[in-house]
Amino acid sequence: MQDNHINAITRATKSILTSHLGVEVSMNEPVVIKDTSVPAKAISVILGVNGQLEGQIICSMEADTAKSIIGTMMGGMTIEAIDDMGWSAIQEFGNWIAGTTATELSKEACTIDVTPPVINEGSSKFRSAETFVSLPLESTIGAINVHVSIKQER
Repeated sequence: MQDNHINAITRATKSILTSHLGVEVSMNEPVVIKDTSVPAKAISVILGVNGQLEGQIICSMEADTAKSIIGTMMGGMTIEAIDDMGWSAIQEFGNWIAGTTATELSKEACTIDVTPPVINEGSSKFRSAETFVSLPLESTIGAINVHVSIKQER
């Protein structure tokens, strides 16, 4: 994985959180996950990357963070439980990240397509033989870990 690709994905995610949701974001030190398991919190948005780069982006967060994202997307509502509309909003959040990631990577001379988001509900571990870099973001609505595994297509 190249730093400029990781930085583009970080910029995309931070941009969505600040411009679309109006929250302040800071990033902690990225961590290379050397194990074959990628930890996931209560809710994860999984995006596949295809094109000049291949791999996955997993945005993982606690349920309260997801509820805050949904509430903000719905005009500041308080969300007690995630219903079908809430799940749709979290998928749309994934689409925002996907679209902005594609734009940021195009600035790095990479053309990609991103698959429609898949939502994982419940804490789990994703298993992969590929190396992931975890980008821990802290925001005013909660922590979001962005796990990235991408490589240049040969």
